[in-house]
Amino acid sequence: MNNQHIASAFDRDLEQIQAKIMKMGGLVEEQILRGADCLASRDEEKAEEVRRGDKPIDLLEEEINEEAARLIALRAPTAVDLRVVLSVLKIASSLERIGDFAKNMAKRTQVLSQLTPVEEAHVSLRRMARDVQVLLSDALNAYIQRDADMAADVIERDKDIDQLYNALFREFLTFMMEDPRNITACMHLHFIAKNTERMGDHATTIAEQVIYLVTGEKPEEQREKRDRTSSDAGVSEV
Repeated sequence: MNNQHIASAFDRDLEQIQAKIMKMGGLVEEQILRGADCLASRDEEKAEEVRRGDKPIDLLEEEINEEAARLIALRAPTAVDLRVVLSVLKIASSLERIGDFAKNMAKRTQVLSQLTPVEEAHVSLRRMARDVQVLLSDALNAYIQRDADMAADVIERDKDIDQLYNALFREFLTFMMEDPRNITACMHLHFIAKNTERMGDHATTIAEQVIYLVTGEKPEEQREKRDRTSSDAGVSEV
């Protein structure tokens, strides 16, 4: 088998994997928006649909992992080609985690539907979720287009998500102090906000992979987090 044929087979196999990445990304984006919508409507049935919608995402990640491993074993990619395959694996992992956060939003929605509503909280959370969905969409577009500048813009814009989370955190504290009856609902809403903020972090991880893929280097400076409320060790993601 000549080198040109091997390269052609590698490109064909990689295209199939990347098609699954984009399919997975589309499902995850849909889950983010559906999770926010069911929170706003307090619709338990739709929340259950979001929970079930996580399974196809998990299955796609498994398929991508298996196909990427097979590609490495059969084609023995080197240098740039290997970098592409490793980036695919990391992007699939980030997408799967975002899907988990959307599922957890739906799980908490089913609890919140039984509690007294916290005024206007769902409006800010829906806005935050939509901003994250756009961020993820841009990160995936940057990947497909191999656009490092677009990826860098995604990383920069995640600061806005962090700031919105911080504002929500303070808002929920105020609600709890004003009326202790709000404590349970606000705790669930806080975890939803935190999980949504973490979705943004995973979108930036995808963007960082794009920069690595295009330049061969990780972003020079560690991204400054604007979440000043808690550490990951102290906040549950589920």
